[in-house]
Amino acid sequence: MNVDVKSLRAKEYFDDRATKEMAEYLKGAQRSPKEKLAYACRILAMTEQEAGLAGQISLRSERPDAYWTLRFGLGFDEATPDDFIEVDRDLNTLTGHGMPNPATRFHLWVYEARPDVQSMIHTHSPWASALAAARQPLVISQMDMTPLHEDCAFLGDWPGVPIADQEGVLISEALGSMRAIILAHHGYLTAGCSIEEATYLSVYLERAARMQIRARVFGPLTPVDPVLAREAHDYLLKPSIVNATFDYWCRQTHHANLAPVA
Repeated sequence: MNVDVKSLRAKEYFDDRATKEMAEYLKGAQRSPKEKLAYACRILAMTEQEAGLAGQISLRSERPDAYWTLRFGLGFDEATPDDFIEVDRDLNTLTGHGMPNPATRFHLWVYEARPDVQSMIHTHSPWASALAAARQPLVISQMDMTPLHEDCAFLGDWPGVPIADQEGVLISEALGSMRAIILAHHGYLTAGCSIEEATYLSVYLERAARMQIRARVFGPLTPVDPVLAREAHDYLLKPSIVNATFDYWCRQTHHANLAPVA
């Protein structure tokens, strides 16, 4: 088959066309912030990211120095919109009933350092925690990992249970301007511009960790070409793709033996 190279259209043409069509056809479902938080919790449960009561989710509040989080004592799989409380920087409950997970204190430091971050997820998920236990950073070696290309930091030292201020300083500094971080001997954190983005990154980080551990059986990993990885990173993090994927996972939770978000 002879191909006239001059007749081939540039990738930018297809990218631009797909972006416009996604904006037209991928219309997200309308949900309140607390409904999104509840669905995010169900998605984390569905993807087997729970570890008892370890792990947290939060959303920056419109009130300064405050955020919404799941009240302590509940698992991701049983969260409903009514189970989220608003707390201040001293973890006093401002709205709702209950107390926050004391380990959410480090979220405050990230929110303060990163005005762009609106939502965070931290879990001790099985595969990311395995990388954390081995003190191994993520190697971007496959396309589905590329949303984390140059966007997943690594903290090699464990400061202990993050219930004090010093842990928040260390984690926020190590995260820097990135959207995710693997915390050695601990777990991971994702920091998104929306609940949808934080959830999307969480699911793909856990999947990437699983892929990396399995692939190492065959030898050292070969990182994706950085130029192509950066291109894929920007494409796969388009809000239309992120939000449509979140909507799909929300629908999946209805068939995963999880009670509906009410």
